[in-house]
Amino acid sequence: MATRTHFTFASFLLRYLIALILVFLTYNPSAYSWFHWLNSDSALVYKFAAGIVLLIGWVMYLRATWNSLGPLGTLLAAGVFGVLIWLLIEWGLLALDNTSILLWVAEFILSGVLAIGMSWSHIRRRVSGQYDTDEIEG
Repeated sequence: MATRTHFTFASFLLRYLIALILVFLTYNPSAYSWFHWLNSDSALVYKFAAGIVLLIGWVMYLRATWNSLGPLGTLLAAGVFGVLIWLLIEWGLLALDNTSILLWVAEFILSGVLAIGMSWSHIRRRVSGQYDTDEIEG
């Protein structure tokens, strides 16, 4: 018999933290990322191994996001966060001429979309009482 797991805000924060780690390890403006490491003189095997681990993380998060939110939901989640950036610019809290800060904010937002996608089935079940399931044929 399947056991029920309790989804809490801490569960969401853990998914968000893992998404942040995944996004920032892949690329960030500080030049300490896998992308920047590719141009270094270290052995290719380490870069390749780290790239595979990152790719596994990306596939897990992107697939979960796509399956739980769908194309429209993913677009709407990105749109909500895009409007949030627009509001920050409109209120003068973000400047368009500082691309580094904009990139940091965009990476936090991408992590948010991935965390929402990873958590959406739990959130939907709590709000509506409906379970999401994958169909298996054959």
